[in-house]
Amino acid sequence: MQIHKDPGGTWEWASALPDARLSPGVIRYRGYRLALGLPRQRLEVPADAVTLVINFDGELRLTDVRDPGTATTHRFLTCGLRTSATLGEHDGSLYGVEVVLTPWAAFTLLGVAMQECSETVVDASELLGRRVDELAESLASRSRWEERFELLDITLTRWAAGGPACPPRIVWAWDQLARTSGRTRIQDVAEGSGWGRRQFEYRFRRHIGVPAKSAARIMRLQRALRLLSEGRAPVEAATASGFFDQAHLTREVTTMTGRPPTRLLAARRRAAPGPGARDRLDGRITSVLVPR
Repeated sequence: MQIHKDPGGTWEWASALPDARLSPGVIRYRGYRLALGLPRQRLEVPADAVTLVINFDGELRLTDVRDPGTATTHRFLTCGLRTSATLGEHDGSLYGVEVVLTPWAAFTLLGVAMQECSETVVDASELLGRRVDELAESLASRSRWEERFELLDITLTRWAAGGPACPPRIVWAWDQLARTSGRTRIQDVAEGSGWGRRQFEYRFRRHIGVPAKSAARIMRLQRALRLLSEGRAPVEAATASGFFDQAHLTREVTTMTGRPPTRLLAARRRAAPGPGARDRLDGRITSVLVPR
């Protein structure tokens, strides 16, 4: 487990891997306590994971960058796979935990068809009912992050035992896409699953949340952003990530995040280390602090 604190006491982050029995479906736990004194905005970039957020104190206001006129406020939320970015805002005070999951594990733990919480943000109370309220109360009553993460291990192990199983062929298909960062041909994955194309697409969307083509699109975006952030030339990053050319890469990044890659990465470089500057997945660019 890792804990990072501001000496001035304005923020604290904790991160831990789950119990081995929950791996690889449950990817990471993240805890946070913010007392910044000023509102904060963060652009949530499409990523190949599902996030369950449980706030003990404070709420998040979320807006789809494609539709600025619609915003929702949540204490508990579930964010499935998305092909567009979300702008998250809070008043500077926030205290809670995030559970980062593979989509197929989220299907089992949440017990719902994943298209119900993909391409949107859903209040976790609507999906989990009293389960999330009881978990939030129990987590908030613990005084140390280690105790909270241990409670998550116990609770999620119980949920997994009582939840619907994801077909192994869907887990295999997800792994094929993830292994190549979305560059594997969908037709090859569908044929390898042993199902017909229509059956494969139906099952993939039910258990993962989006069509296989959309999942691959998200993975290619993440690979391209990582390569660009490492200093790779745009043409090289585009080719290595499965885009036709640099123009195609620029269009996709702009469409999916609301910002061209140069502007997105410039904003990321300007963000000082500290609260909100940490990505929820290693090797991914999952969020960018943006000025109000």
